[in-house]
Amino acid sequence: MPEQSNDYRVVVFGAGGVGKSSLVLRFVKGTFRESYIPTIEDTYRQVISCNKNICTLQITDTTGSHQFPAMQRLSISKGHAFILVFSVCSRQSLEELRPIFEVIRELKGPDLSQIPIMLTGNKCDESAELREVSTTEGQAQAAEWGVSFMETSAKTNHNVKQLFQELLNLEKSRNVSLQVGGKANSRVAKDKCDLM
Repeated sequence: MPEQSNDYRVVVFGAGGVGKSSLVLRFVKGTFRESYIPTIEDTYRQVISCNKNICTLQITDTTGSHQFPAMQRLSISKGHAFILVFSVCSRQSLEELRPIFEVIRELKGPDLSQIPIMLTGNKCDESAELREVSTTEGQAQAAEWGVSFMETSAKTNHNVKQLFQELLNLEKSRNVSLQVGGKANSRVAKDKCDLM
């Protein structure tokens, strides 16, 4: 288990082009970029509340490539929570999450019930003709792995904030909230996990 610190580390995994960076940028900066720029690894930080103290939500946006297995293993070993992203328009992108999930299980132990993990079907705004993975199939895969499931669209901002809120709601070892100091500002919702 990662050591307790002032950082709460969330790692985002998925195949290239599924929208990992778009989800993170939409959440952190409120922006969306149409063009695809491959990521090696980027880290974004946002102030949150941990056990009523201020700490940093550190979001690691990983490469969609399998060229860096040592970086992947290091990210998993240091991570507190994980978002596994696939495109609902690509069954292959869901399949590519299987080995990543297996490495998470290998490094974190077979009982992942205490590790917040969200399986995320991104690009749910795309037309039905382009969809290769149904909501039911995504839910079934999440159930098989014992993780939570949500569909998102970084493009339309559908469920992006909710994805990160739900991920933090799954944290059991400490009280983690996107709201600092119990005070809401104009971007803060009133849920247990509220945005800053």
